[in-house]
Amino acid sequence: MASPPWAGAASHEQFFVLLTGANSGVGLGTGQRIIDEFLASRSLSSHLILIPTTRSVSKSRDTILSLRAHLKKTAKTSQQLRSRAGHDYDPQTAISRVHILSIQVDLCDLRSIYGAAKQLVHGTVSDPTGLVEDVKIPRLDVSLFNAGIGGWSGLDWILFAKQFLQVGLVQCCTFPVFKKALPAATLDQKKLLGDSAADLKTPPPELAEVFCANVFGHYILAHELLPLLSRSQPNEPRGRVIWTSTIDAGHEHLSFDDFQARQYKPPYESSKRITDLFCLTEDLPTVQKVSSSYFSSPATADKPIKPRFYLSHPGVVCTPLFPLSWLLYWAYYAAMYLARWFGSPWHPVEPCLGACASTWLALADQDSLDELNAERVKWGTCATRSGHVMPKKAEVDGWGWEGVIEDRETLKRDPTPGVLHKLRGRRWDAEDLTEEKREEFEEDGRKCWAELERLRTAWEEALGEGK
Repeated sequence: MASPPWAGAASHEQFFVLLTGANSGVGLGTGQRIIDEFLASRSLSSHLILIPTTRSVSKSRDTILSLRAHLKKTAKTSQQLRSRAGHDYDPQTAISRVHILSIQVDLCDLRSIYGAAKQLVHGTVSDPTGLVEDVKIPRLDVSLFNAGIGGWSGLDWILFAKQFLQVGLVQCCTFPVFKKALPAATLDQKKLLGDSAADLKTPPPELAEVFCANVFGHYILAHELLPLLSRSQPNEPRGRVIWTSTIDAGHEHLSFDDFQARQYKPPYESSKRITDLFCLTEDLPTVQKVSSSYFSSPATADKPIKPRFYLSHPGVVCTPLFPLSWLLYWAYYAAMYLARWFGSPWHPVEPCLGACASTWLALADQDSLDELNAERVKWGTCATRSGHVMPKKAEVDGWGWEGVIEDRETLKRDPTPGVLHKLRGRRWDAEDLTEEKREEFEEDGRKCWAELERLRTAWEEALGEGK
């Protein structure tokens, strides 16, 4: 096996990033933004190894070519890169520090997930364009979980008119209640199990499609990637897993009687509420009793330092995730810009701008994140009227902004200025956090971890994994 093109760089100057759902929308925008900010902020001798995932080799090839085209444009046009390197700047120097490979994974196919994880942990990663030979990945510094599906059928125009008249354009465009959800599809168990199906006396629990694509598939993937994300020594840079949520996932979107939202709740928002709950509670003492099994694995016996979970959302961006005709799509696009102009801090609109919060979590200095207790916050991308974006603390129903109870007067005195102020962009019917709601949130987090672990172990046993 030939040495990879970054082999000459010191280990601490090699930065390995896995990015799911990278072929379009916010995923592709995240790949572009990771490239731009890595080149702008890291040393001139550092190398980025970016591994976007898609569901097919052809999509991987297209994604790599698109990201390389973006890289070349950035290298040739960025005045920031030119000023950092000095008068003898050569764009090819920057281009040669970014390496893009890919693997294929279908997050609605558990066997595909286990196979992709084994490829990363034990095998080699390829470049379908042929520019880079197959290489072994020694670790992952960041896993950015962006892939997902919506599960919507369209708009309820009566609800739209009602909400618009009651709370106005900005709230309608930020916290819509008029999206119509499709009935949750259940994945074909025989297809999921493959040859294992015939040997099972008791089949594992059924899995709903949106739940598996948005939560459970990533949950399995992160567990299987623990050998690459965990660390042996405390002085090693800690692995990070960055989960993508949404701005409008609330307490009302999740029912533990219908955990996968197959009957009563909108599947997309339900899946994101689960994401909020298990990410923000993972390290809490009462939750660790059930979450600890997830991080315990014979494969990580010599790596006791687990990765840290972070939570982000892109704000409101225009992507094909929501099914609209071309005319309605452009009307929606215009409405998003109007909402931003009328004062909403949550409308970056463009996918590359929406990637701000997750990219910041991926590249920020660890000491800075620790000082902010960043793992206790849901970080959203906010935007000024002119389109300048930055990460902002987002309110989570039952958790507040940091899991800290603050009364209204304290919130009004929040020292952060402008669009970063906590009360800017708040949902019209948001309620202040109380001790009872905070306790309920923690208990809901514990129940999410317990159910996710139940599902994981059942499917692991059914597929013969983890032995």
